[in-house]
Amino acid sequence: MDMKLTGKTALVLASSSGLGKAIATELVKEGANVMLTSRSADKLEEAKKDILKTATGKVDYTVADITDAESIKNLVESTRNTFGPISILVNNAGGPPSGTFEDFDDADWQKAFDLTLFSFIRTIRAVLPDLKETGGHILNNASSSIKQPIDGLTLSNVFRMGISGLSKSLSQELAPHHILVNTIGAGRIETERLVQLDAAKAEKQGKTQQEVTDQIEQSIPLGRYGQPEEFAKTAVFLVSGANTYLTGQNILIDGGMVKSY
Repeated sequence: MDMKLTGKTALVLASSSGLGKAIATELVKEGANVMLTSRSADKLEEAKKDILKTATGKVDYTVADITDAESIKNLVESTRNTFGPISILVNNAGGPPSGTFEDFDDADWQKAFDLTLFSFIRTIRAVLPDLKETGGHILNNASSSIKQPIDGLTLSNVFRMGISGLSKSLSQELAPHHILVNTIGAGRIETERLVQLDAAKAEKQGKTQQEVTDQIEQSIPLGRYGQPEEFAKTAVFLVSGANTYLTGQNILIDGGMVKSY
């Protein structure tokens, strides 16, 4: 299948590691020119070197703090100046701290909002003039919690649902500009974030991390955690030229774990 990504400019947030890096890697393999970003120049440089090993397209990076409005503005301008008008925006962010409702104060809620939802809103606003010109794609990375809340992740559960609402609203509002907007949600994909969550759960339950992992894998019909590249391949299709009619949808990559429709 021709993904029609050659020469397209893509901005992928939180892309020095994890799912963001996996998506960026697959985009570059398909010929897109990708701007990476995170707060760590060292991690970005390492990610760029890794991605270039299998690159067809180009890759560069800009250090940015996506919780800061001015930093987002500079990031978008840097992407535009490096590769030209942006056709693809992949919104992605690390998850907020784990915990229950009573664990968090106002400052915790504000930080989680700025990171998990407001960063997406600000970046879409900054990129929108380009997308109106190119008729591009927006993909908002959320979580399987948009279909089934995850115990102990109250902050994430709340703001990931906000991402889903944002995507659905924008898919309606931006359709006249031929901009497709979708939400993708990961189940148990084997990333550093997942390892940290399993370790925290194991400590709380007085179990080994392997015991926690084994128990969770038993709840997944495919019987295993997913790999970042499996998640990324679906993400790339959703933002590619091969997707011309799928918009306003929540797509879960979870091995069948979530039982809801």
